[in-house]
Amino acid sequence: MTGGFFAILDDIAALLDDTAVMSKVAAKKVGGVLGDDLAVNAEQASGHASARELPVLWAITKGSFRNKAIILPIAFLLSAFAPWAIVPILMLGAAYLSYEGAEKVLEYLRPGHHGEEQKGAVDEAVKIKSAIRTDFILSIEIIVIALGVVAGEALTTQILVVTLIALLATVGVYGIVALMVRMDDMGFALVGFSQTSTGTKAAVLKRSGLLLVQAMPKLIKALGYIGTVAMLLVGGGIFVHHLEWLHHALAFMPFVLPELVSGLAAGMLLVALVLLWERLTQRN
Repeated sequence: MTGGFFAILDDIAALLDDTAVMSKVAAKKVGGVLGDDLAVNAEQASGHASARELPVLWAITKGSFRNKAIILPIAFLLSAFAPWAIVPILMLGAAYLSYEGAEKVLEYLRPGHHGEEQKGAVDEAVKIKSAIRTDFILSIEIIVIALGVVAGEALTTQILVVTLIALLATVGVYGIVALMVRMDDMGFALVGFSQTSTGTKAAVLKRSGLLLVQAMPKLIKALGYIGTVAMLLVGGGIFVHHLEWLHHALAFMPFVLPELVSGLAAGMLLVALVLLWERLTQRN
């Protein structure tokens, strides 16, 4: 009986060891999407009144956990019984991200954009819903990539690795976003500490605090552009990686241009189709 107990412990240790190894591989694979996820969600969570930033971020984080709870079991079932359905689902997600990205590009180009942007920032409920929808698509991409890494492993290993990556993605991304959106508060705190210090220490604290406070609005503005580009890159990347003819057609483009061009072109086409549909329905 003792031997059986230690055999079980050995099996558990081996499983955990396999999980750790495969998790490292999967984390490297999803690293690019996590970077885009961070940029998109930082932009979505910013732009609110200081007192509302963390509550808004927490609402989005809870939505992200719900997204993972919905996607994970469906992903495992599809992987086991209908793997052919995964790519079409990814394509639909890519279309949504490309559409959202293209809409933002058109907003940036439209005259009077800045005033409308401030007005839109007030409606946090709309922004939370939009952020959770975007997180849903990015979560699908992260989970599918992680699932692809462990596709040949035992089901238990697949569940442990993919679930771990999904949870780390949410905790890591939104933890970093929380630090970013409260950067100005950290700056004011440093300035406050400088008033109770003297000499070089006081000067360094004050200078560092003011730097954080001054950098905050610039960072928020930059995140808006970075988040838009990130959505186009993720959406276009799905098209390029799963449509062989598109991959070959854009092979001459360097760096990330194939993904960016694909995402922007698809997004603009979808925006045009939506506008055409709205005009046709209004006439009727």
